[in-house]
Amino acid sequence: MSDTGYQGALNEGQDLSEYGSIAFLVSQMLSRVNTATLVKVVSCTNAGGLSPVGFVDVQPLVNQLDGADKAIPHGKLYRLPYVRVQGGANAVIIDPEKDDIGLAVFASKDISAVKATKAQANPGSGRRFNMADGLYIGGLLNGTPQQYVQFDTSGITITSPNDVTVNCQNANINAAASAKIDSPATTVTGTLEVDGAVTMKDTLQVAQAATVGALASTGAAGASSVQGDMTVTGGDVTADGTSLKTHTHPDPQGGNTGAPN
Repeated sequence: MSDTGYQGALNEGQDLSEYGSIAFLVSQMLSRVNTATLVKVVSCTNAGGLSPVGFVDVQPLVNQLDGADKAIPHGKLYRLPYVRVQGGANAVIIDPEKDDIGLAVFASKDISAVKATKAQANPGSGRRFNMADGLYIGGLLNGTPQQYVQFDTSGITITSPNDVTVNCQNANINAAASAKIDSPATTVTGTLEVDGAVTMKDTLQVAQAATVGALASTGAAGASSVQGDMTVTGGDVTADGTSLKTHTHPDPQGGNTGAPN
């Protein structure tokens, strides 16, 4: 005992009874069992690219204390497998980033052989509940995201300050009421087919040859309505075989008129 009283894990009175001594031994044994703790990501083997699930190096955030209650930071933990939402070949790829805060949980036995082979294996050693056998679960105590998928009572919102790319075989959008594209410019690189009426409320510019019969829509009910100017550059407009640029009219004085200037 020091002049300031008991120091260390042994509390005053624990050494005065058999129960106190046993309780001290149990406490000492439990202190060697690691369950879970908050950690900060130091580095990650992946950076959002298409790859198998990787590993993170982390720094435990809850310090150790010595017998005089002085802080002793933990050392870094290396190559902890991290969690990805994945089933078979289907996944949501959101790799941890430096300074992310998350939870490290620790396995009851040595998992090093399973980490190396990704298959069933015996424990790599006799260690139990050791920080070397950690697994990282992210997303705790972090800041406000800038790129996200948000679910609330009003619906689903996808927000990104960068490009959003969808790669697939076929894309189908089924909207029961309406669909709207709000963008300063929209580009369609392939054939555009419209099954229904097309209404233009601004200038329509056609740079190459185009067939206007509900704008290449199929079926007999193919009316097109343009509210505003229609400009055709370097080409012609033909309706039922009659050219806008070269058509003529019967001349009351005989013959036909000339083509429009």
